[in-house]
Amino acid sequence: MGEDIQKHSVHTLVFRSLKRTHDMFLSEEGSLPPLDQKAVSAWRSSKAKDTYGPIVELVRKQQEIAKKTGLPVNYPGGQLALTNKSEQDGETSQALALMPSGTIGGHQMPQSSANVSAVGIPGYAAGGPTNNSQSLITRKAPTMPKPQWHPPWKLCRVISGHIGWVRCVAVDPTNEWFCTGSADRVIKIWDLASGRLKLSLTGHVSTVRALQVSPRHPYLFSAGEDRQVKCWDLEYNKVIRHYHGHLSAVYSMALHPTIDVLVTCGRDSTARVWDMRSKANIHTLTGHTNTVASVVCQAAEPQIITSSHDSTIRLWDLAAGRSMATLTNHKKSVRAVAMHPNLYMFASASPDNIKQWKCPEGKFIQNLSGHNAILNCLAINADNVMVSGADNGSLHFWDFKTGYNFQRSQAPVQPGSMDSEAGVFAMAFDHSGSRLITAEADKTIKIYKEDDEANEETHPINWKPDLLKRRRY
Repeated sequence: MGEDIQKHSVHTLVFRSLKRTHDMFLSEEGSLPPLDQKAVSAWRSSKAKDTYGPIVELVRKQQEIAKKTGLPVNYPGGQLALTNKSEQDGETSQALALMPSGTIGGHQMPQSSANVSAVGIPGYAAGGPTNNSQSLITRKAPTMPKPQWHPPWKLCRVISGHIGWVRCVAVDPTNEWFCTGSADRVIKIWDLASGRLKLSLTGHVSTVRALQVSPRHPYLFSAGEDRQVKCWDLEYNKVIRHYHGHLSAVYSMALHPTIDVLVTCGRDSTARVWDMRSKANIHTLTGHTNTVASVVCQAAEPQIITSSHDSTIRLWDLAAGRSMATLTNHKKSVRAVAMHPNLYMFASASPDNIKQWKCPEGKFIQNLSGHNAILNCLAINADNVMVSGADNGSLHFWDFKTGYNFQRSQAPVQPGSMDSEAGVFAMAFDHSGSRLITAEADKTIKIYKEDDEANEETHPINWKPDLLKRRRY
């Protein structure tokens, strides 16, 4: 039997290896060979060519033009002349002439007269027209366009009927009725004009969280915290299909506008794409790391957009079933996403702010700050009015294009309810864009409309542009 080999820890072995390496190369420290001057020169020339190559090429072309036109090729060096204001006035010029001071119109000028503005008429200098002169345009500071005037919105009807929080709302494509889902597990259908109850549908065993009405079929789709996704035939008022697959509560759903596809999302951190007729789970869109709170669909790319409590927004490729882009600008949960009905844009709502994005790549456009609450829902109509609803019952009305907040309102809670039940959970415009329907925590449905008596004199735009703040990520 040989001697047992002593075992050392990895830390000890690594330390010994480092020490041996140090001792080996310690004697050679400071004795590196001298640099090759030719190599250094080649490196510097390569660096200069890479950095200043385009400028050198531009100068060469200008010299060729000068030779053809008979202008002097080599201008004397010197400070460039200021064109708008002289420095003696104590103001900073906004543009510099493209000719050195002392040369105007291709002629040598005395230094005292070289400070005179060389840009009176574009293409002309003091000595006459110059073919190679470039007109200087003063760059203006970026400005925000003035927002479009919108009439204020007022509460015109309060509908009671549910005995639980009203969590979702959807409008019929014919604009004759709308439906609401509640924590009382009942789906109620109301007449839009009169506000009267037309029908109650029961079948869910937990809170109804999402509703959609098909524009091409007589179908109503519902989903809830019981993990069930149902398809109701409105000709018979019965459930004709179930879509099984979600592992937890379903919070939102969307119908594709051109194909028979249904998309649902919820607490299992996924969005599921269903074939409306065969009930097949076509895709399971995975990637979010927390509850998927909202989903919208459109005919153009990206056809599916989801937002999540993981503070991200994902754009999905429907054909491939995978994520095209992930937008990480938000810092808090994104509970709502809404598409603009006409523009190729969408908006997202989070407690930090509301953000606008441009499709298809999800380019950030601007922030809409000021609604400092937990935002549950967004709605946008064709007149560029965007409304955000919050957990504290507040509604903010925005001009979509400029981000101007033209109205803030707080609807009173239903008598008998606590002030803490002043939350807005869902909202939707009717298809004319003239009525706003909100689903609230005081168990009521509220309908808002534009004030017909308002005009630009009675409700002027109090507009103060704040570009830097609005463009900040």
